[in-house]
Amino acid sequence: MHQIITDIEIASTPAQIWSVLTDFESFPDWNPFIRAIQGSVAKGSRLSVSVQPSTGRTMAFKPRVLVADTNVELRWLGRLLVPGIFDGEHFFRILPGTSPGCTRFVQGEIFGGLLVRLMWHNLEGATKAGFVAMNAALKVRVEALWRAK
Repeated sequence: MHQIITDIEIASTPAQIWSVLTDFESFPDWNPFIRAIQGSVAKGSRLSVSVQPSTGRTMAFKPRVLVADTNVELRWLGRLLVPGIFDGEHFFRILPGTSPGCTRFVQGEIFGGLLVRLMWHNLEGATKAGFVAMNAALKVRVEALWRAK
């Protein structure tokens, strides 16, 4: 098993972050890592997700939503082929910030399966960099949208 966790402080409310995070149609406009998501933000639903690591090719998968707790957490489980080969439980958490008017956004993934050891370098490199890039882009997007209003 391998885990990646990244976070960022955003000057906004949990509802504002959730609004941007679940507006899948706008992802191509701002998200440098998760280029597209189609599907419903509902527990048990199947999503179609396309990610583009900065140093790799586009990958598409169809995870199942495990948690869709409005303004709090979105979590899904994706697999390569069959369970136990390469599984990823991806999560976005929206938590209280460390200063007034800020919210902490946490993005992470827990990887398991036979191929994790072989993929470790890529996970710690391009995948983690993608999470960090998405977090930064989300911050810019959310703060710009609500500063303008």
